[in-house]
Amino acid sequence: MSVNKAGQNDTMPVVDSEDIAQSVVRHLQQSLGVELDEAGPAEYWEALSLVVREIDLQRIRATRKKEREGKARRIYYLSLEFLVGRLLGNNLHNLGIFKETEKAMAKLGTPLVDILENESDPSLGNGGLGRLAACFMDSMTTLDMPAMGYGINYRFGLFRQSFAGGKQVETPDGWREDSFPWGIERAKRKQHVKLYGLVREHAGKAVWEDTQEVLGMPWDVPVTGYGTGTVNTLRLWESRAAHGFDLNSFDAGRYQDSRSQEISAENISQVLYPNDNHPAGKELRLIQQYFFVACSLADLIERYKRENSESLKNIADKVAIQLNDTHPAIAVAEFMRVLMDEENVVFSRALEVTREVFAYTNHTLLPEALEEWPQQLITKVLPRHMQIIHMINYHFLHSEVEAVWPGDDHMKRRLSIIEEPDRPGDDQMVRMAFLSVVGSHKVNGVAALHSRLVQEKLFPEFHHMWPEKIINVTNGVTPRRWLDYCNPELAALIDETIEGDWRKDLYKLGAMKAYADDPAFQKRFAAIKHDNKKHLAAVIKELCDVDVSPDAIFDVQIKRLHEYKRQQMNLLHIMALYRRLLDNPDLDVPPRVFIFGAKAAPGYKVAKTIIHAINRVAERVNNDRRIKDKLKVVFLPNYRVSLAEKIIPAADVSEQISTAGFEASGTGNMKFALNGALTVGTLDGANVEIAEEVGDDNIFIFGLTVEQVSELRHRGYNPRDIYNRSEELRSVIDWLDSGDLCPEEPEAFRPLVEALLDQGDYFLTMADYQAYSDAHERIAETWKKPELWWKMAITNSASMGKFSSDRSIQDYGKAIWNMS
Repeated sequence: MSVNKAGQNDTMPVVDSEDIAQSVVRHLQQSLGVELDEAGPAEYWEALSLVVREIDLQRIRATRKKEREGKARRIYYLSLEFLVGRLLGNNLHNLGIFKETEKAMAKLGTPLVDILENESDPSLGNGGLGRLAACFMDSMTTLDMPAMGYGINYRFGLFRQSFAGGKQVETPDGWREDSFPWGIERAKRKQHVKLYGLVREHAGKAVWEDTQEVLGMPWDVPVTGYGTGTVNTLRLWESRAAHGFDLNSFDAGRYQDSRSQEISAENISQVLYPNDNHPAGKELRLIQQYFFVACSLADLIERYKRENSESLKNIADKVAIQLNDTHPAIAVAEFMRVLMDEENVVFSRALEVTREVFAYTNHTLLPEALEEWPQQLITKVLPRHMQIIHMINYHFLHSEVEAVWPGDDHMKRRLSIIEEPDRPGDDQMVRMAFLSVVGSHKVNGVAALHSRLVQEKLFPEFHHMWPEKIINVTNGVTPRRWLDYCNPELAALIDETIEGDWRKDLYKLGAMKAYADDPAFQKRFAAIKHDNKKHLAAVIKELCDVDVSPDAIFDVQIKRLHEYKRQQMNLLHIMALYRRLLDNPDLDVPPRVFIFGAKAAPGYKVAKTIIHAINRVAERVNNDRRIKDKLKVVFLPNYRVSLAEKIIPAADVSEQISTAGFEASGTGNMKFALNGALTVGTLDGANVEIAEEVGDDNIFIFGLTVEQVSELRHRGYNPRDIYNRSEELRSVIDWLDSGDLCPEEPEAFRPLVEALLDQGDYFLTMADYQAYSDAHERIAETWKKPELWWKMAITNSASMGKFSSDRSIQDYGKAIWNMS
């Protein structure tokens, strides 16, 4: 399939600008009740979204009809996050009508670019986990794979971030309070979810009764594919009260009581990741996970019965369920409950069917991210599920573990889904990752290194028992959003230069390597990057009121704030650069702009301290005339997908500097390289595979490897040894600890200093600092050789074929989902 230069997919029905303009006017007047002379960009955005939704709905009906008639096998992707980003512009691109829409809106007197800026980012996720889920939905649809995503329709999502005195401030993100035209309420598909209660035996059968009930209301968001008539669905569940408003309490003047059930039920889908630093938060988080799982399983089982059979004995032939991390892990117990209690399937067969249906993606090696729930809490909220988990565990230990390690009680304790406490009196914990492994037929890591560590370090005994179960599927990103849509100038240059449709086969970018040495091509590639940097400089001015030069190196670190991602190492290096420039303002170094974007979890003190420190250093650096604008630092507030779409095309350097062995994959690394940024990174996650694809000469690798990290820990590591040895590092940390950067709160940065020096520097910031600083010296020297820099940048962009989410989904289809 080809794409003509007007941006119209040749395989798609032609929709011209006149059709679009007429449809926009119709929706303005008939759907929104707005006359043409009253309409502004916000009204045009809503009307145009309704036009696209109308096209999508026609195609959804055709897609579902085709799947029903073909009795399709379908993928159900369960994820607590779907970070979809703004939908209108991306959908216009995928439908092939972006250019025609530009013309239509020009006729109506409002530029499309202004209209697109009126869309809020749906606050349905936090970081890479949710963005990966969104890329995968895009790819499954583009590949015509029958699929449905299931998640939660959060009212406020994570939070809206701002800064006060350099500190992170969290406020509710009312992203859908005004309008969300993409979401379609499906009241006839609502589900009833039971909670609490007791389990009693009646006629030899376990019965879960005396329960409380909430409703799950589904909202459907169409997912458009590129160059195809297929449209899949993302179904998001919103919690509602089963019984709702209490008129008797209201009439008695107890107005708060009259809505108490509504408030309690609606809390379930209010925010992503409720703070679980207290018992109520833990309980709400567990309920939230079960709520979306129970709704989703009930929904997909109803669909299976409508399309196939009342019996679930062959459901694995038509249904594949992917657990995106451990958040939906309770689905294993819920599916078993449905089979055993509602379908009268015996335990052994129920476990077989469950394993045939489920697969689990692991996204982390961090112990704190491998969820565990107190057994008492699950027993309180989901008493029947706790019984079933015990049944699964007993069978697993006494039939399957016993067969491999006869009589080995230590191994049974090691592999038990129920973790025994170290101290008497502490609660037993339910290991949700173990439940996911035991209840699935496949487990995958998300990069080659990560998958090896899952096999060797995280689940070695499981790997010994089931050598074929744990496999690798390296992550990917959709090139439609992360190049075609966010970097249209570069997309157009690539279209001019190479043959074929790289949007659907990213390996075709490899043909661009032939132009990496071409001075004319380098000049055009560099000019596009410079234009993108000018656009970003304007955004920085608007959001941060800081002037930056597009001629400087734009060095970017945008990702969730966590110590293992080591924003603190970037900070220490910036402070060192600043001190070097103070010592010698005429230092021969290229000007640099360090750009951050990240949110810290509200309860994560050290992460919030890092944000505060970066902002205070930025304030000092950006206002110091002595360094002659050779260094600028900006922290863009409220990092989100639409901001990433402006940052990534403008980046020169991509910071991927996690401690080796901690980053599962990363996908930002892929997006940056795809858009011609050079990576400075450790051999961690997908950086390893990126280095293999681009070549060692086209990436700045530094730092300890996984093996060296392990060896250092075994040998014994004291960060104060490095502190005492390195005069530069010592002076920077002493400055950070001095109170000079925050005189009104001299101890403000003490938590970070203590983490680095007194609490063992667990993420080895100090150990890798010098290698990181040396890598930046290599970056500066390379920047001084433009022909080399742009050759490396073009080579990076041309080498990203492997990292398309289309390839990832094809791998899932072959290795896990049994999709031809």
